[in-house]
Formats: sequence, C-alpha cells, structure tokens
Amino acid sequence: MTDDFKPNMNAYLPLRDVVFNTLREAILRGDLQPGERLMELQLASKLGVSRTPIREAIRMLEQEGLAVTMPRKGAEVAKMTLKAMEDVLEIRGALDEFASQLACERITEEQLVRLEARKQDFEASLKTGDVKLIAEADVNFHDVIYEATGNPKLVSLLNNLREQIYRYRVEYIKKAENHPILIKEHEAIYQSLLKRDEKEARLSIREHVENQATAVKEVIVRQE
Repeated sequence: MTDDFKPNMNAYLPLRDVVFNTLREAILRGDLQPGERLMELQLASKLGVSRTPIREAIRMLEQEGLAVTMPRKGAEVAKMTLKAMEDVLEIRGALDEFASQLACERITEEQLVRLEARKQDFEASLKTGDVKLIAEADVNFHDVIYEATGNPKLVSLLNNLREQIYRYRVEYIKKAENHPILIKEHEAIYQSLLKRDEKEARLSIREHVENQATAVKEVIVRQE
C-alpha cells in the first residue's frame, strides 16, 4: 500500500461513500495492488475513520468486483481474471446490442441532439487526462442510448451491470493510444443511430465491446 491516497471528504456524502470512492480510486490507479490485503484497522488508521465505514466500503467494492473476501484471510483487492472479464463483457455486449436496436426504433430528435453533445463532451474529456472524468463522460454517452430504448427494465439491468464493468472501462480508457479508437467507435455508434440503421448499430456496439475486451485482456495477461 502506498501513502499516496487520502480521503476526499465531501460534506454531502455519507462517510462510507467517501471511503468507498477513495479506495476505489486507489485500486484503479494501482496504489492498491491486486491481491493486496484490505485490513480494516490499517485502513481506518490511514484514512482517519472508524472500522464501520471501512467495512461498508469493502462490501461496496465487492459489488463492483474490485474486492473479494477470502476464507480465513479477509478482504483483498480482487485480481482481474480473463474468465470474469469475458463473462461480464459477454453480457454487456448482448444487452448493449439489444439496447442499440431498440434505440434505433425509438430514439427522439431531442435524444439524438443530446447524444451528439455527450459524444463531444467525451472527446473534450480526453484532453483532460482525468481517467475518472473520462469514464463519467463515457457513461453519459451510453446512458442517452439506454434512455432512448424506452425500456426501464433494460435500463435497470444495464445500470446494475455498470458497477461490474467499471474496472474494465477504466483499464480501456486510461491508455492514451486507445483514445482515437474510442472517438471513432462513438462516432460510428452515433451515426448508426442517426440513420436508424439497426444492423450497423449492433455491429458498432459489438466492435466497441470487443475492442475493450482485447485491450483489457492484454492488461490481465501482463498482470498474471
């Protein structure tokens, strides 16, 4: 564990969320390494909080797949595995393709305008180099597509899945060499929805997810 992460206190957030955000960012930045123990007493002392918000934050990290509790060992930073990555991106790909199909049928002109704006916001975020901001801009782009499906049950499923794919999303976007690819992918998705071309939309989404899987696979192989 490095000494580089400190809690970013926010008066509007519960303490457990502050701790969760701090630990999540530390894991995604690599300050907390895969397999590293998440010892409640040590983290509580380091972050200046009691053990209760640490324990609650660790449970939240487990929901995102960022931590895992090992029998007789306690919690530790989860290692990314090819199987886990393939499983979650397989589901994401299927749901995203279905969402793009529905969006082609149902997207409104106002939503198309917002989608183009979110696409431009994403491109602007890349210039900041702030991985968290870039990830949020990427989420906002896809959220317009999900909203355009007009299917709240599907949106709920995709939102639940978002937590599990967050780590893979960050791994894909943190490398600057992937940024031109991401811009091209978002443009292809936008154009397919603008033309309401279901086949093209599904293919664009599929390529988007497959490129992410390929990039993250390389990270996991190096990690192992």
